[in-house]
Amino acid sequence: MKDTNKIFYLVLFVLALIVNFSGLNVRFFTDDPGLYASVAKNLIYKKDFFQLFTYNLDWLDKPHFPFWVVLLSFKLFGISAWAYRLPALLFFLASLLYTFLFTKKYYNREIAVIAVLILMTAQHILLSNTDVRAEPYLMALLVGSIYHISRLRERFSFTQLFLAAILTACAVMTKGIFIIIPIYGSLLGELIFRKKISHIFQLRWLLLLLLTFIFTLPEFYALYHQFDLHPEKTVFGRQHVSGIKWFLWDSQFGRFVNNGPISRKASGSIFFFLHTLLWAFAPWCLLFYHAVYNDIKGLFNRQKRTEYYSLCGGLILLLLFSLSRFQLPFYTNAAFPLFAVMTAPVCYQQINKFGTQFRLIAQWLFVIMLPVGIIIINFFLKPANSIVFIVDCALFGVVILVILLKIKAAHTRAFFLNCAAALFAGFYLDTVLYNEITPYVGQIAAAEYINQKPFDKFHLYTLTAGNNIYQFYCKRSVNMVPIENFNSFKSNGVPVFYANQQSLDYLKQSHANFRVIKAFINYPQENILPAFINKATRYRVLDHVYLITK
Repeated sequence: MKDTNKIFYLVLFVLALIVNFSGLNVRFFTDDPGLYASVAKNLIYKKDFFQLFTYNLDWLDKPHFPFWVVLLSFKLFGISAWAYRLPALLFFLASLLYTFLFTKKYYNREIAVIAVLILMTAQHILLSNTDVRAEPYLMALLVGSIYHISRLRERFSFTQLFLAAILTACAVMTKGIFIIIPIYGSLLGELIFRKKISHIFQLRWLLLLLLTFIFTLPEFYALYHQFDLHPEKTVFGRQHVSGIKWFLWDSQFGRFVNNGPISRKASGSIFFFLHTLLWAFAPWCLLFYHAVYNDIKGLFNRQKRTEYYSLCGGLILLLLFSLSRFQLPFYTNAAFPLFAVMTAPVCYQQINKFGTQFRLIAQWLFVIMLPVGIIIINFFLKPANSIVFIVDCALFGVVILVILLKIKAAHTRAFFLNCAAALFAGFYLDTVLYNEITPYVGQIAAAEYINQKPFDKFHLYTLTAGNNIYQFYCKRSVNMVPIENFNSFKSNGVPVFYANQQSLDYLKQSHANFRVIKAFINYPQENILPAFINKATRYRVLDHVYLITK
């Protein structure tokens, strides 16, 4: 590794850290983080480590591990958006460490650094480290499990056995038992292609399964304690719901075929993630496709690979997501460490003439598109404060200029420029675009209004289950009253209901008796529409949310 390259790797790594953490304190603007943070907050309110609640109702949707980690953060730092994001970002750092260790083990140090930078600059990673769900946890647990399993395969060690088991168990307690398939599938693929399939019957793998099951017992206990012991509880509109059965079957296979208790209206397409990766894994998606093509071609030509874990684990996970009928873009993030390992050699190695030209075109495409796209967005957005955008342009403009002047090798220059362009875009989103969106999140404004002292003794309610940002930012518990029960509902104290525009229209049509306390401007979409970005047309896509009382 050349000394000049070392400096640029270090500079880009530091900038990537800054960008990935720059959204730490951004207010929530999508519902899922509000929901997950509220569930963790309710663990504190209920003083219960094992039972999950939302709106004081039993909640059966996701396993417990991320909520336990967020609970610890809330205990240490208090309840806030940044305390919710912090543990996820620490797990993101762990995924970087494991990606580096795994890639360095099987390739070399420079390819390992490239893999880490690819992971840090993938666009959906930059998005998800602000719009946090469970994926940062899963990234670290997945690649960490595979790394320790690879060490365990080479030489038995109780340390490697313990670490592989506990990381796999935590992955199961984050996403469910399906996550075992890519983890163990990566091992199985390695053994099959090394023609050592008989090694699968070694005692160490039985011990790994047993220890993983033991470390997963807290999840089984929590579900049994909250649901199986209480068949009288109503969940998903019915009684006698088994939490353990849900964990082992409904949450996995029900979602896989999209006919479980929680399903999506739109059924999935097998090609959904292939085109989703074009933006989610940008600016590296085209190089990743090239790497997959070369790797599969190499398998058919019986060319030996340095390792098969990343190829088998990454493609098995991608195939599972593609075959599932329940699909969301952020699911792919869990596989990004493995995708980065597969893509990094393409950015580093000498390749044939076509490959060299394709590599340059694939990278320069995003070097141009990302900054141009951000400049166009900023032109229509017209943020109130342009200083941050100017700083963003100046900082990364200098970085790009120095790269052009100092780096002579075409493929290395293109790689560095691609990283800089991706970070320029990510920094703009975190520091400019999201801060333009959050003033239009009516749920936050409503929660801050009702948190004022004159309303301390009022009882808080919401009329639908999708107002979780409001639930989180309220400084006390929020209960839910189904909107169809509004007329007949009676409260011991003065009730205040949060209602979105649809709920208020329904109440008007049903001739309900209510009084509006205050209305708040609101952007009702999670997707950022062009009409919202354009300041001149923004008013067309806004509505109101309300605090009302009877």
